[in-house]
Amino acid sequence: MGGRRAYKRLAAAAIETAAVADMTVEGQGIATASGKRIFVAGAITGETVSFRRTKARRNYDEAELVGVENGSVDRVAPICRYFGTCGGCSLQHVSSAGQLRLKERVLLENLRRIGGVEPRELLPPVASPERGYRRRARLALRMVEGKGRVLVGFSERDSSRITDMLSCETLHPRAAALIEPLSELVGSLSIAQRIPQVEVVVADNALSLLLRVLDPPGALDRERLAAFRERHDCRLLLQTAGPDSIAGLEPERDEGDLWYDSDGLRLGFGPADFIQVNAAVNCKLVARVRQEMCGAPGRRLLDLYCGIGNFTLPLARNSLVLGVEGEQRMVDIARRNAVFNGLGASARFARADLSVAEAAEAWRGERFDAVLLDPPRAGAAAMLAAVAATGADRIVYVSCHPATLARDAGTFVKELGFELVRAGVFDMFPATAHVESLAVFDRA
Repeated sequence: MGGRRAYKRLAAAAIETAAVADMTVEGQGIATASGKRIFVAGAITGETVSFRRTKARRNYDEAELVGVENGSVDRVAPICRYFGTCGGCSLQHVSSAGQLRLKERVLLENLRRIGGVEPRELLPPVASPERGYRRRARLALRMVEGKGRVLVGFSERDSSRITDMLSCETLHPRAAALIEPLSELVGSLSIAQRIPQVEVVVADNALSLLLRVLDPPGALDRERLAAFRERHDCRLLLQTAGPDSIAGLEPERDEGDLWYDSDGLRLGFGPADFIQVNAAVNCKLVARVRQEMCGAPGRRLLDLYCGIGNFTLPLARNSLVLGVEGEQRMVDIARRNAVFNGLGASARFARADLSVAEAAEAWRGERFDAVLLDPPRAGAAAMLAAVAATGADRIVYVSCHPATLARDAGTFVKELGFELVRAGVFDMFPATAHVESLAVFDRA
């Protein structure tokens, strides 16, 4: 079979039994049967399970769970009735403590295998509430004639189909309560087939819904949208093309900054702007970053990939901070946030493309005591040498992808003269495969 992902679907495989030796962060137990590795969805390390193979691949097979013998102490009842069908969560059958141990192991294994490094100290993992933690989400919308309604939700596991769901336990309750009303609203519009998604944000000051519309709504559609907005006390915005096309249904009613509290500061942002989805864990992450970077007042700090100032502004309370971000819009918002919070004198911002080494021109000639990196999934490879050249004795790296963190950690330690002093997991997305972590490097 050609291609790494090629497989043969097994229609009527026999039921087999095996011991589960390990598991993945995607929620699959790993067993061995007939000399071949088997990935069993929903199985947990230490269990004996019965399973049926569903897909045959060259080096391993995939299987569905049929039954569990000797259930793990980490096995719990999923909190959501759609678990197993919805692709939003992969670990609801595992206890919170078990999830943290698994994600911690994934982080350490990546650091060792990819980076060839190991932290001197392991930080205690930071847990999250299981329910209602997600304050922003992108939900797909699709009219399905066979069901007679618009489906609103996340994609099914291993499928492009939308989960037929009427609730979500991980969404903020105000957002979850709108799944069924949104289905009814979109289904009533003349452009129901032309609205593929909605961005839902629960800010501290408002609930915002941003509908992606491929055709403009007519007069009757706009009346129905306005009635929905009033009934559910939310802001309603439409996006017809790129980000610059976002506009409120009624600008004076639906536009203006959303905001959230971060360490006692008010941070404004737009309905499509990136913010950390988990407010409780974000507060703990910000506090840890401050602890690692702030010493005596007046330290000079560099915050790369700063966004709207989520870390920059708390750091600027007792330090001089330069925040650098690739999008001018985010830089402008960060500057407004600094002024609003009375930190305009201690927080500066600059725009630079942090995917290329030339971005260092934004701080050429300046020296810093510490540097914070909070890159996207691709990591910060282009910035590592420039960061080392700042003279900083400490680097704090916030990561949403353990493999790229591990790669960059290897460069810092093996090529740039730093040591990995500590690292740990912050469970920003409990019950999912997402591994958020923090690593601290000191100049050796």
